[in-house]
Amino acid sequence: MSLFASLGAIELGFIYSLVALGVFISFRILRFPDLTVDGTFATGGAVTAVMISQGFDPFTASLVATLCCCFAGMITGWLNVKLGIMDLLASILMMTALYSINLRIMDGPNIPLILNDTVFTVLQPGELEDMYWRPVLLMLIVILAKLGIDWFFSTQTGLAMRSTGSNLRMARAQGVATDRMVMLGMAISNGLVGLGGSLFAQSQGGSDISMGIGTIVIGLAAVIVGQSIFTARRFVLITLSVILGAILYRFFIALALNSDFIGLKAQDLNLITALLVTFALILPKLKKMLKR
Repeated sequence: MSLFASLGAIELGFIYSLVALGVFISFRILRFPDLTVDGTFATGGAVTAVMISQGFDPFTASLVATLCCCFAGMITGWLNVKLGIMDLLASILMMTALYSINLRIMDGPNIPLILNDTVFTVLQPGELEDMYWRPVLLMLIVILAKLGIDWFFSTQTGLAMRSTGSNLRMARAQGVATDRMVMLGMAISNGLVGLGGSLFAQSQGGSDISMGIGTIVIGLAAVIVGQSIFTARRFVLITLSVILGAILYRFFIALALNSDFIGLKAQDLNLITALLVTFALILPKLKKMLKR
């Protein structure tokens, strides 16, 4: 695999690290099967593309896109805790609604950003090439996001949210406002996914209505791969394993698609994803067998 393909895989790995962290919060901490991320990933890209194309600076566009996705995630939580709609169904309803909302936002199926400034072009040092600069900037953003998550879940509110996901009845008996915790957690989760979508649109040169399809599978694959390979119990190390899982996932896919020996093509992406997730799921059993 060439250096250019390797750096591209790392770049996408850092972008999907934000998605993986969001999926980790909803699936692992809140125990909430959230399919909203397929919609909010595209929403982050759509809002960013529209605002940048209309003359807003990319930082404001990324912030607004993240907040919009936070609101969408909070609505999913509200449908569940306030209206009593099953968590999975609530996320499906929101994901379906966001498809039409994203089309309304973009007023069409896609918006190009090839000739517009992005966070990558605005902050890029003159002496560093674009192919090297993007992974570096994305790594810094992911590190800041990880540190923020680690800090938040060490606070009283974060611990209350973790207890809500671990044992809802016990948390409620201890006086935790579990409904608020679910809505807040879903907002944070989808905000991270929306930020990933915003950076993805700026990295790939535009936003498309189909860019969010399969995002939940990628996020789950990253979480499963990371926690299967890098087993940890401390929260700081768990979030690190999720990030490493996302990078390894994209790197393995790029390696498979760029390998002449294997002979796989772009249309085999879903097959590779299924095989990787299957391997990650059976990896703990393989470890036990090897120990025996």
